[in-house]
Parts: sequence; C-alpha cells; structure tokens
Amino acid sequence: MIGFFEHQYLSFKKTHLRNLIALAKSDGHLHLEEEKMLYKMGEKYGLKDRQIAKLIQSDEPLELKIPKDHGPKMDQLYDLVQMVYADGVVEDSEITFCEELMPQFQFKKEIIHWLIDNFDKGNPPTPEIWDDLKKEALERFVD
Repeated sequence: MIGFFEHQYLSFKKTHLRNLIALAKSDGHLHLEEEKMLYKMGEKYGLKDRQIAKLIQSDEPLELKIPKDHGPKMDQLYDLVQMVYADGVVEDSEITFCEELMPQFQFKKEIIHWLIDNFDKGNPPTPEIWDDLKKEALERFVD
C-alpha cells in the first residue's frame, strides 16, 4: 500500500512530467527525440514506462504545480530547457510556452533566454556550474 507522502510525491512527479509533455507538444507535434527524452526523464523520476505512456497519451489539461523553494524551481526549469533542445530545434512556440510559465514560477520571463544561452546548444551545464547559475538566477530573475 502506498503512503500519503509517497502518493503526494508520485503526483508531483507526474505533474512535472505533464508540464514537460505540454512543452514537447507546444509546437503541434511530439518528435521522436522529444518522446525519448520524456521517457528518460520519467524514468529518472521513478515512473514506469506504462505510466509515462499514459501521461503522453492523456488529453488532461495542464495542472502546473510549482515547488516553493528556489532550488527545486530551478531544477524544473533545467528539465524544461532540456525539452526545448530535445529535438535539436528551438521552436518559438516552445520559448513562448516557457515564458508564459515564468510568472507562476515567480521569475522574469527573460530567464528562459538566459538559460537557453547557458545550455550551449543543448549541452546542459555541469552540476557545479548549475549550482552557480541557480544562485545567479536568484539574484537576477526572481520577480
């Protein structure tokens, strides 16, 4: 039997993956590379393939749940930017989608362009650099 907190955490992970799915579909279609990235991220969060497939196929409306603390917020943005680069093409619709989310994250929308620049053509920053970027984002982009 799954406990209350385990259920809450599973719900959070699924919601986060739904956000990534919405981003991946924001250009009107889901590319194979984006789908592979969604499975990779879902597995990182401990979701089973069948759970990931069900989320991808779902037409449920987006229910955004943003963490309260800065570090977890930035970690969600990390995943979002990885999805932007998943198919090798940064689409305007994906940028717009991310920018529209930023007020809910309590960030200025300019953070998206800054993060995309710091991901250097899809190459994510190292963990050490990411820690520095999180600190800089706190100083520059919190609304």
